[in-house]
Amino acid sequence: MLIADSITAGYGSEPVIRGVDLRIAPGEIVGITGDSGSGKTTLARTMAGLLTPTSGTVTVDGQAPRRARGTIAMVFQSPRAATNPHFTLAQIIAEPARIRRAAVPDLTALATTVGLTPDLLDRRPHTLSDGQLQRACLARALAQNPRYLILDEATAMLDAATTATIIRLVMTRADGNLGVLLISHDEPLLEAACTRIAAMHEGRLTPRQASPQ
Repeated sequence: MLIADSITAGYGSEPVIRGVDLRIAPGEIVGITGDSGSGKTTLARTMAGLLTPTSGTVTVDGQAPRRARGTIAMVFQSPRAATNPHFTLAQIIAEPARIRRAAVPDLTALATTVGLTPDLLDRRPHTLSDGQLQRACLARALAQNPRYLILDEATAMLDAATTATIIRLVMTRADGNLGVLLISHDEPLLEAACTRIAAMHEGRLTPRQASPQ
């Protein structure tokens, strides 16, 4: 289980999130909504181990995130900010394996899984749409075979068809015991996809009841 226990975190002396508790079990999709600036991204980065809380703890199946590398993968809102413009799509997807000196996954199979045609693997970001590049970022995350996936407004820049494809894939993976944190302003999307939903307001979480699926 991915657990945030009373975490407070921020980027300076003033905390952005305060005393947040959140638990994500394998096979569960937890949705977070809230206004811009409410602390959603800070929560996502803290749970992914990219930001250390000033108080409280984050654990991943009983371990600190830094001791469980590869267990959590994250997809960010802007695919262009999250990818190397000089890399091909194949290099982008294979990057985690290269960094960890692990076996390179089947890139063609991964591309096909997220709706990319294999001929795109040799192309660079400037020749691709935002939707194609975000699919590659999702493939990069899935290439790590994570137990938990964090999507931070990952569909915000995408058209409806690409959003639907990505969410269907995420829901299928959740059925196979992937735990998902899905952050979005799109409340109908959260209602359709999530096991439960919480709202972030001024750095605090308030649980909400998702509509029956």
